[in-house]
Amino acid sequence: MSPSSSTLAPAARATLDRWYGFVKSGDAADLSPLLAKDIVFRSPFVHNPLPGHAAALLTLTTVSKIFEDFQYHREFVAGPRDAALEFSGHIGDWQLKGIDLVRFNDAGEMVEFEVMIRPFKALQALGDAMTARIGPQLAAFKAGAKA
Repeated sequence: MSPSSSTLAPAARATLDRWYGFVKSGDAADLSPLLAKDIVFRSPFVHNPLPGHAAALLTLTTVSKIFEDFQYHREFVAGPRDAALEFSGHIGDWQLKGIDLVRFNDAGEMVEFEVMIRPFKALQALGDAMTARIGPQLAAFKAGAKA
């Protein structure tokens, strides 16, 4: 994907470019420095946001291994620290489309990451795959988010 011209701040642009590199590699070492320690991750199948670096790192690296034929199509910039990334892929037989909403801090770190996916059956398949791989860890993060 070639990024569109944008008004993202230079630090946010650099992080987003490195994000695209992580998506190709799936390597947690590529992702970890992009996430703020206090990042808030909003999952499409978890009601409460998951706070913190560890939850976002685990979730995003796991998802990167579950999606098949994942690709970004368009990038929308809403200001110097806000971007929306349209993506597609599939999980088993389910084709999906989605949007990642990303907010960056002044240093360019991701401080909010929200995922939206359709159709519902693809979201269910993702939830099942995530539960099978990291269910107990996600439950612990969910419990910590409620406390």
